[in-house]
Amino acid sequence: MNDNAPPVISSQASQRPIPAKKSWGWMWFSLCLLGCLLLSGALVVVLAIGSFGMSMSTNGGSAHVEVVTLRNNDSDNKIAVIDLAGLIASFSVDASGNNMVESIRRQFKWAREDDDVRAVLFRINSPGGEVLASDRIYEIIRDFQDECDKPVVAVMGALAASGGYYVAAPCNWIVAHELTITGSIGVIMHGYNLRNLMDKVGVQPMVFKSGKHKDMLSFDKREEDITPEERRMVQDLIDETFGRFKKIVREGRDLDRRDKPDDGKALVDNWEEQADGRILSGTQALGQGFVDELGDLDTATDRALKLADHADADLIQYRQPMNLANLFRLFGKSEAKEIKIDLGVDLPKLKAGRLYFLSPTLLY
Repeated sequence: MNDNAPPVISSQASQRPIPAKKSWGWMWFSLCLLGCLLLSGALVVVLAIGSFGMSMSTNGGSAHVEVVTLRNNDSDNKIAVIDLAGLIASFSVDASGNNMVESIRRQFKWAREDDDVRAVLFRINSPGGEVLASDRIYEIIRDFQDECDKPVVAVMGALAASGGYYVAAPCNWIVAHELTITGSIGVIMHGYNLRNLMDKVGVQPMVFKSGKHKDMLSFDKREEDITPEERRMVQDLIDETFGRFKKIVREGRDLDRRDKPDDGKALVDNWEEQADGRILSGTQALGQGFVDELGDLDTATDRALKLADHADADLIQYRQPMNLANLFRLFGKSEAKEIKIDLGVDLPKLKAGRLYFLSPTLLY
């Protein structure tokens, strides 16, 4: 026997399967996934308990409202601060899932029901917005002052123009900074005509309509096809809305209507000459009688205390905490389908064919 001969390998041994190494990756992945699900469930429970707890500790029995102290003066009296910021629009939704108008309505409701609230500071920083949304906010403030003896003092920020001034007009007192941009009293309907562009790329519109004016505001209508009658109808609509704007300003600035006007400013005799869409500084607005006083939040607070006949008060704000209903509402929101055109600039979210109390040049 040759000692150097290679060993004989059994055929059975060569066919024996090699044990596979155990992999723990999938088990770690499963554990991580299970942990994430447990954390998510715990978060939902915490949100539910938190929202329930906050709704149980509400002010004056109103559900789902949290009272935040902005300035503590160790007083039993309160001044509620309500903010309006950005474009005034019915489609604007806050973090709680409420649109702007309803959010403001609720805050004024809570201020009316809170017996400790003596006055309201309405802080405005807006270029204006939708006609209907602006008018609804105007009605909220007007009704609030008619229903309870709590003055509303408007505090203008950097910008309170057009619809931003419209919602300030019914307030018992208006405070503006000397550099506030305000005024811009007027109405605008904005849109784009794309027919020339469509003709260049060979797009031909097909229109079937029930009446001759059904497409009067269409973006694909040729300029020469817009009849004088249609132009007059649109202008009449704008003029009617503009007439209401001036009526709101005239009534809101009437010293006889306002509670305890004291040194309040009345409109000058020729104020309508300034109501041509021009913007005004706070100082210019004071000279025309569109505002009552120059100052800031401290000035407005002192004025609110004087109008309410109280020496001091805490500044508070109502906030609606996030709860499960609002959370699911935000998750369930769906965006409306719109035709988007890239014009090289970020345009405000304006809807074609709607009337606006707006200063478009202040948005860029």
